[in-house]
This record gives sequence, structure tokens and C-alpha cells, in this order.
Amino acid sequence: MTWQSFYLLCFVVGFLLSLLGFLSGTIHLHFFHHVHLPKFFSHGAPAAHGAGTHGAGDSGISPYNLATFMAFLAWFGGVGYLLTGRGHWGHLIVLAVSTVSGFVGAAIVFGFLTRVLLRHEQSLSTADFEMVGVLGRITVPIRAGGGTGEIVYSQAGTRRSTGARSESGQQIVRGSEVVVTRYEGGIAYVRPWEELARSDRQSLDPDQA
Repeated sequence: MTWQSFYLLCFVVGFLLSLLGFLSGTIHLHFFHHVHLPKFFSHGAPAAHGAGTHGAGDSGISPYNLATFMAFLAWFGGVGYLLTGRGHWGHLIVLAVSTVSGFVGAAIVFGFLTRVLLRHEQSLSTADFEMVGVLGRITVPIRAGGGTGEIVYSQAGTRRSTGARSESGQQIVRGSEVVVTRYEGGIAYVRPWEELARSDRQSLDPDQA
């Protein structure tokens, strides 16, 4: 195999993999879902979702991933093929220039991923989904004696709802603001916000009791 054939092969493989990756993301082909790649080419998850762990940037994506590898291969092969075809430079110089070009192409793709496609993604931690202490509003009344109602609350920028019961067993009417005191079995146990606030004031100033 000649150097020109080698560079052409790299370019074709890199270009075809890039095309398959694009089609997989746009028309939902599942080619890459069934390809088991080394961890070297992974995106850095699940570490990207841990608290305080962001990989190579705020997006949590590693610079050593399949997209940047494909870009490197395509740029490396394309530049190497063009320079070899001209026949003016030695093989080592062409190899060096092609390698640098490959890294430049990979850097451009990585910058596009982190600054455009993943710019608004946020890394989430388990603390973002902690229910205890969440402030919500009753949308389905809770009957006295262990009845189950529903609360609506905001968490991680999303409006959510869940089943709720009164922590003390008392009735809580619709529209009341409540605080989740514990969360078990998919049910939030709540207390009215006014009741908790009154308890805090009394603990700070016993004379108001």
C-alpha cells in the first residue's frame, strides 16, 4: 500500500463514520448503539453527571470521543492525500502536516460540540433531585387520616408532580403551600408551610407561643 492509498483510506473511513454518525443522530439510525467502542472514545459519562465532575469542560464531554476521532481521521487522510499527490514534500513532512491538520480538525469539532451543541446542557447531581425540603403546592386535596393527594413543585428547572400525604395525618386543602419532610415509595409526606414557619418562630422566640 502506498502512502497516498493509506491517506485516502483514512479519509474515506473517517468521512463514512462521520456520515453514519450524522445519520444516526438525525434520522435515528441505531448503528452506533450496537457498536461497542473502547472507553477511550466514550463521552465521559457517567462521570459527567456526578457532582463537581465535568470532564474536559462544563458539558462533561471528553475530548477523546468518537466524533473527534472521526474528524481527526478525515482531516488527517484528506490533507495527507492532497499533499502526497503533489509530490513536492517528503513523507515525514507530509505525515507531520497531516497529523497537525487532524488535531486541528478534531479541535474544531470538539469546540463545536461544547460551545454550540452542548452549550446549554447542565451536569446534574443527585442533590438536584432531593425531595426533602422541596416547596410545593397542593393540587389534589389530602384527606385526613392518611389520604393521598397530589402536589406540584419545580425541580431542576422542570415543573413536576407527585403523590402526597400529610405527615401529621391532618387534612390539607387544595392550594396550600407545603414542604416535603420525607419521601418514601414514590409518595411525598408534607407539612403546611405556615405550620413549619410558625414552629420555627416559636422555637426562636418561646414568648410567642
